[in-house]
Amino acid sequence: MRLPKHVAIIPDGNRRWARKQNLRAFFGHDAGAETSEGILKSALELKIPYLTMWGSSLGNIKKRPAVEVKYLYSVFENHFKRLLKDSTVDDYQVRVHVLGRWSEFFPERLKKIIREVVDKTASYKRHHLTLLMAYDGLDEMKEAIQNITKQKIQNPSLKITDQTVKNNLWTKDLPPVDLVIRTGGAPHWSSGFLMWDVADAKLFFTETLWPDFSVKEFKSALESYGQEKRRFGK
Repeated sequence: MRLPKHVAIIPDGNRRWARKQNLRAFFGHDAGAETSEGILKSALELKIPYLTMWGSSLGNIKKRPAVEVKYLYSVFENHFKRLLKDSTVDDYQVRVHVLGRWSEFFPERLKKIIREVVDKTASYKRHHLTLLMAYDGLDEMKEAIQNITKQKIQNPSLKITDQTVKNNLWTKDLPPVDLVIRTGGAPHWSSGFLMWDVADAKLFFTETLWPDFSVKEFKSALESYGQEKRRFGK
């Protein structure tokens, strides 16, 4: 089976899942974190070199009730602690990247453990796990444009090419996304998610809420990618 090199996931549905279980909405984030860890291990076993997962949008952090955001931070902290201790990360040589405005909004204790994971895995090259935290794709593009504008002022002869744009994105070190998976039954985009990098990606939408998204369905999404022949406008 032809597998994608870079899979990006929008894991939607944690809160709706919790409500269906008669739980407070934000308790679904715990179940969602467990699903994320299972999907990561599956991707590693399948030798997919790049996996990007949206952990939280900037809107999640700035607009949701303080009690939910605080709980979300505790889920993140536990998740990163497990990554720090998980031998799978070392066995598969997984480099962890964390992109977004997390360093501006997250509490110090959480930022400390994130930096520990990033620093510990900085030399690994076989696999790349990118977590988007307090991320907004529109924010990413706006910052890229601002940076390019400054460069153009300093160097009027600068030619603005596709590569110029890519070099100024937070995702500058990542390849284009081949497959996007969005769970939760809402076939729409959110906050310009990786808008430059998903230009030619195959999209896979599922009604399944993220906590119920299984390894089996993940493999089905990969199979759907492998069965489709891309023409790229030819």
